[in-house]
Amino acid sequence: MFKTPSLKPLPKQGDPRKFAQQGISLDGFVPVAALPRLVSAVQEAAGNIQVDLAFGISEEKKKVVTGHASAELVLVCQRCLENVTVPVESNISLGIAWDEEEAEKLPDYLDPWITGEGVADLYDMIEEEMLLSLPKVAYHEKQCVDRQLFSSGKPVEVKKTKNPFQVLEQLKSSPKKD
Repeated sequence: MFKTPSLKPLPKQGDPRKFAQQGISLDGFVPVAALPRLVSAVQEAAGNIQVDLAFGISEEKKKVVTGHASAELVLVCQRCLENVTVPVESNISLGIAWDEEEAEKLPDYLDPWITGEGVADLYDMIEEEMLLSLPKVAYHEKQCVDRQLFSSGKPVEVKKTKNPFQVLEQLKSSPKKD
């Protein structure tokens, strides 16, 4: 399903419990530069994260937020160590909880979003979801490093070095004199 990017920013704060009771849907963008932990994990703090959020109440009568966040983020290719643009997407499915005790009561299919009382920071939640969705290893889809650089075809020769603890081993195995 292709959706045109939203041209309006997502509100930074909101009351997730009221949003859930009212069945509010939000869509917009979050500037990558506004998320300090994500900025430290990527190469460039440019671009926006497109976000669609739907607040509601689950069948178990729990307040939830579901949605999707996506962005093109610049990471370091682990093959050539150059910048590579990687699509990062996160499917959001969170149960809204006041505290740890309430979070433990959520069904297994919901991750907890512990918000405390009142207004919560939506940007923090989006940042956390995007950090969790970053790839473990980023690399260019096309070959970016010459394969001949990986191996010379010759076996690697390992040189034996003198073990500095060999003397201690000999002392340990020699019989004691009384």
